[in-house]
Amino acid sequence: MDAAAVWVTLKLASITVLLLLLFGLPLAWWLAHTRSRLKVPMEAVTALPLVLPPTVLGFYLLIMLGAHGPFGKMWISLTGHPLSFSFTGLVIASCLYSLPFVVQPLQAAFEKLDQHALEAAWTLGASHLRAFFTVVVPQARRGLLTAIVLGFAHTVGEFGVVLMVGGNIPGQTQVLSIAIYEHVEVLEYGAAHKLSAVLLLFSFVVLFIVYGLNRRWHGGLRV
Repeated sequence: MDAAAVWVTLKLASITVLLLLLFGLPLAWWLAHTRSRLKVPMEAVTALPLVLPPTVLGFYLLIMLGAHGPFGKMWISLTGHPLSFSFTGLVIASCLYSLPFVVQPLQAAFEKLDQHALEAAWTLGASHLRAFFTVVVPQARRGLLTAIVLGFAHTVGEFGVVLMVGGNIPGQTQVLSIAIYEHVEVLEYGAAHKLSAVLLLFSFVVLFIVYGLNRRWHGGLRV
């Protein structure tokens, strides 16, 4: 059961990060450069999962993704399968809850870009897509890596939203955090300790990488 929980957790975190990069990159770029009045409301919405209790977000997602909710009804009519208590619903919930952990590092990196280099690439005839990969990505690589690491780690450690939306179905929606809770609930402290130690070590490694990258980045600025 624990091996299945590890697999579900890694699969969920990987898919979540890939989807967040797909949608988070253009959102972060827009937030970093727009002068629209919508910037502040969008930043607030993006950052909402940072302060909103996971069970609150999970509850409203369960309402929307449930069989009687607007998105749940539409999904059932298209696929014949429910979104709530499914891996697909879990991915949607994880993307929303981990959104700020990907968008904010990207936005901060985009705000520090050398705009002259980007404008020079455009002047030399580079398309916006080519300029993004040849100029923006190399300059923002540390922010990009930080976003990937934080988004992945946050998804791995989530509990409240996952439990509310996905439930606890072994092999389908049971992730490591829920497996730990289940072991404690039945007084299997040895198994809970092993899984908790793995997550503790994983969290330390993530923070070590993030702080190491930030130190190298600031050190580079002082040279």
